[in-house]
Amino acid sequence: MPRPTPSSRFRALFAAMALGAAWPAGAAPAAEPPAWRQAMAEVAIPCSDGATQPALWYVPPGPGPKPLLVGLHTWSSQYDTPGQVEDYFAWCAAQGWALLQPNFRGPNNIPPAMGSDRAVADVVEAVAWARRQTDLDDTRLYLLGASGGGHMTLQVVARHPEIWAGASAWCGITDITRWYEELAQSPNPYHYLEYIRGALGGAPTTDERRRAEAWRRSPLSRLAHARGVPLDLNHGLHDAGVPFTHALRAFDAVVPEADRLDPAGLRLALAEVRLPPAWPAAPADPTYGAKRPLFRRTAGSTRVTIFDGGHEMVYQAALNWLSRQRRGRPAVWDLPDFIRLEVAGAASGK
Repeated sequence: MPRPTPSSRFRALFAAMALGAAWPAGAAPAAEPPAWRQAMAEVAIPCSDGATQPALWYVPPGPGPKPLLVGLHTWSSQYDTPGQVEDYFAWCAAQGWALLQPNFRGPNNIPPAMGSDRAVADVVEAVAWARRQTDLDDTRLYLLGASGGGHMTLQVVARHPEIWAGASAWCGITDITRWYEELAQSPNPYHYLEYIRGALGGAPTTDERRRAEAWRRSPLSRLAHARGVPLDLNHGLHDAGVPFTHALRAFDAVVPEADRLDPAGLRLALAEVRLPPAWPAAPADPTYGAKRPLFRRTAGSTRVTIFDGGHEMVYQAALNWLSRQRRGRPAVWDLPDFIRLEVAGAASGK
């Protein structure tokens, strides 16, 4: 897969770095850290296994309980990798939210990472730590991630639905063995096959024990437990790295049988990786901007949206939707008015 295009905020930085390469040695001035890096504290969170989890932590000024956004990093990155965190921070600083970026064992190439019980515990223990640091609004704890972060968003909400007011997952991997098989057929699997083998001790397709472990680390294995949590599943139709069918199968895993997608249409989507022509077009949703929804299905507290995009998150849609959710209340789907963001959408590395 081609490397993702940097967000607009980084293009100027990269250009300045390129110019700096021509300066004489020692002549370039020290770069000023970006605003999000200056404002977020680097913290070490004790884990129940005796390890220490690094994380980035931001608390807005002012009294009173604060909403908390937990941002989960992508498949190959870690808590402090630039990219999504800058846009999460911009929203949290403007809206008065706390922000937590846990590491949950870093890139998904070692056994304790990749959706393991230990990685899930890291996220849960990080939230417990955050509660001890400041006054949080327990009805407004939100979970958000794209790609590997979308995988982990679903993994955590499925195992601990009692914590969250809402979870928004974008282009997430929902079945690790299926994704491994899809990658094996891809002309450019990059390092992801190697990463999965590193986390499992080998390929999930050649050993039943590893296949079972891959299933345990796959959100589909327990997503039905998240049925009562407002859950927004999103995937770009043109995602070349993680097929959009992962989101469709996640929807069916959560909702009651009577609300599932029609089996014939789902079989066609899985076989041909395209939306069935008989499925109705999605209604307009201005929060998605140019990434207009193409197909949408809602059942109770769960919604799936296939939008006109690729491997990416639409921050404007994700953050505005999360802001309306409250733990213990029905999901809010209609956003007649919303906060417009400078960066409405951006590519996401896995």
